[in-house]
Amino acid sequence: MSTPTPAPLSAFDKARNGLWTSLQKHLETVYAAERSFRAATAFTTSFPFSAAQTEPEQLANYQQQRLYLRDLFIDETNQLDSLVKAVRTKSYQEDEKKLLLLMILGYIDIADSIFSLLDSQRPSKLDKDEELEETTAKFERVRNFVRLNIKGISGLLPKL
Repeated sequence: MSTPTPAPLSAFDKARNGLWTSLQKHLETVYAAERSFRAATAFTTSFPFSAAQTEPEQLANYQQQRLYLRDLFIDETNQLDSLVKAVRTKSYQEDEKKLLLLMILGYIDIADSIFSLLDSQRPSKLDKDEELEETTAKFERVRNFVRLNIKGISGLLPKL
């Protein structure tokens, strides 16, 4: 008796599996950055904190971890923007695109809960960071674009 050979994966199945694997790897990186950032802020429980009342080594460690999390946020946002555009241009069925976008949206929501630490766990005085502000706005645009594409334009039109 022979075992049936599984059907070859479709292009969509390969894309879905690849996206799932990629998102898991990105989550591992983001979670590791969160752990390091939270460890660097363990010296206080109230935010924003006074940098003047912080030990120099603690402040240096905090700044290093903040910079790493900030740079990761910028990189992830740029990659998400490219990924969402790629999904929209593929020739998958609309339901398949929505499934991929739902996976991405799940990642975006988790990542946002971590990247928001850049705003909530900070010193009371922090220099203006235009690149971070631009990235935050871009992140929101990407998230809103994904949500819009999941809901679909027809979902926005009134029913007649």
